[in-house]
Amino acid sequence: MRILVMNPNTTASMTAAIRATATAAAAPGTEIIATEPLWGPESIEGHFEGYLSAAAVLDRLATLDMSFDALVMAGFGEPGREGAQELLDVPVLDITESAAQMAMMLGHAYGIVTTLDRAVPQIQDRLLTAGLLQRCAAVRGTGLGVLELERDVERTVEVIIEAAREAVRAGAEVICLGCGGMAGLQEKVAAALGVPVVDGVAAAVKFAEAVVGLGLTTSTGRSFAPPRPKVIGSWPLSTHLRPSAERAQSSPRNTEFSAQTSGI
Repeated sequence: MRILVMNPNTTASMTAAIRATATAAAAPGTEIIATEPLWGPESIEGHFEGYLSAAAVLDRLATLDMSFDALVMAGFGEPGREGAQELLDVPVLDITESAAQMAMMLGHAYGIVTTLDRAVPQIQDRLLTAGLLQRCAAVRGTGLGVLELERDVERTVEVIIEAAREAVRAGAEVICLGCGGMAGLQEKVAAALGVPVVDGVAAAVKFAEAVVGLGLTTSTGRSFAPPRPKVIGSWPLSTHLRPSAERAQSSPRNTEFSAQTSGI
């Protein structure tokens, strides 16, 4: 089984950290590949950057030259998942819903610790749309920007623990790490809190393995039917950004791709 994990920003070091967490969670025989868009914001901290990233991720998926059995989208609370479900013929999971779903299996109420406070409403909206907000006791920001998470890991863990304690006091029995850039920190946070801590990347990988193992994929009967054939000007954009020798033909489903970043 091969699972593609997509970092929605263009920071390759974050892709590497996400890849490491996904690989650690994967079962023997599961191959993890990870990449990021060819263009777009270096981090995502708001709706504007989120929608830019969604377009960049879909562009990347439409021009990626490899097959895979499932896609994990590693952006927390960010748009684009539904578009990928229409585009691809494999299961698509995102870390927001995967983390919340797993947390609800472990406790009555869960909390989320994320980056900046401005991300809180965006995450709440995503949970509401997914039907998962009712059992969320709290979403708390740490005040750290996405790119700050990697600068001082020990300080990052301290700040996450402080925010997570606020969520626990608000009624959370399980904590979700609310950013792909927090991947790999769950054990340190759990040791300090004494409650389960769910990493969304790891959770999504395990759900992806289960869905693929059961022979299931996204329903195309209605909401996520393939995009209707039509002219889309300058799409995919990345084919216009590469030298002509490297350009690939776009495809509406998971075929005929060309890869450049993060070793794939």
